[in-house]
Amino acid sequence: MSILLAILALGVLVIVHEAGHYFVARWCKMRVERFSVGFGPAILSWQSGETRFQIGPIPFGGFVQIVGMNPHEEFDPADPSVYPNRPTWQRFLTIFAGPAMNYVAAIVMVFVVFVVAGIETGTAWYLVDAVDQGKPAEGRLLPGDRLLEVSGQSIFASRADLPRPGLKEAIQTTQAGAGAPARPFRLTVLRNGERKELELTPAWNGKAGAEGAFAIGIALRTDRERREVSVLDAAGHAMAYPWVMSKVLLDGLYRVVTREVPGEVTGPVGITTAIKEHIEVGWIRALELLALLSVYLGLFNLLPLPALDGGRLAFLGYELTTRRRPNPRIEAAVHMVGFAALLILMVLVTFKDLKNLLS
Repeated sequence: MSILLAILALGVLVIVHEAGHYFVARWCKMRVERFSVGFGPAILSWQSGETRFQIGPIPFGGFVQIVGMNPHEEFDPADPSVYPNRPTWQRFLTIFAGPAMNYVAAIVMVFVVFVVAGIETGTAWYLVDAVDQGKPAEGRLLPGDRLLEVSGQSIFASRADLPRPGLKEAIQTTQAGAGAPARPFRLTVLRNGERKELELTPAWNGKAGAEGAFAIGIALRTDRERREVSVLDAAGHAMAYPWVMSKVLLDGLYRVVTREVPGEVTGPVGITTAIKEHIEVGWIRALELLALLSVYLGLFNLLPLPALDGGRLAFLGYELTTRRRPNPRIEAAVHMVGFAALLILMVLVTFKDLKNLLS
């Protein structure tokens, strides 16, 4: 059930994006021939006015077909409702509306989260998600236990104002070193509102370094601290959210491009899997992820790359600045090359995601 909800949630992000293009195009009196959610031959379609709405079998994407947007298609050059015959500013707004709607959707989603659950403080604790059989933690730790201290040293999954080591690093400090006999240590947990002191002896896993040479056999998840805020404060933080997260995403992209950190590309299959996992944790976490993905989708489409909305906006920006239209054949060729490159990348990433999913 959760996988179906994940696919539906991803489809909603696509619908929001394409609806931005559609409604602004209609507002600008452009003729929209097709509104498709998903790619491939239509498995369900209906006509509304002059637009055919359809659902395709491949749910990871969609498109709005505005008459005259593709230079190679046939259309009446005297028709004022076709894309090339509308003012430049209207075409610019129509293209920009897709990413803009993703930002608006993110604002709405995080506003709901902030009002209902509050705003994260930056502090998060480790929670035991599962305990491995035959490992030191079996019979000692239980799912839902919050880890507080290792041998009197506080540990956090994250804390902005007071950096602390993670669980693996904290355990390493209690040991003599790689290959030496494991030493017992005290682990303080919060269980059902009560602090409990446990003594555990980790097992040497044969791996030295940051990955954790000594392990106790648990899977972890994080429990983020939140504070309540007023509706007005929630609205203010929600309005700032797309800008803040866009800066974070762009900084991460810059670090990948400059090779400060390794790049990891995830496609629709990997994204759907992540949404499914967050849905299983709870609707708050799922809505937070969808808001982040909505910002990512909007920001990615604004990048000035061929075939993306940002690539089209770059050509329209040139037209607005110089008051001269780019050669439509050159523009079409640039977008076609970009679309082919994106398609190849999507196939490769999807293959990788499926391989990881099945391994």
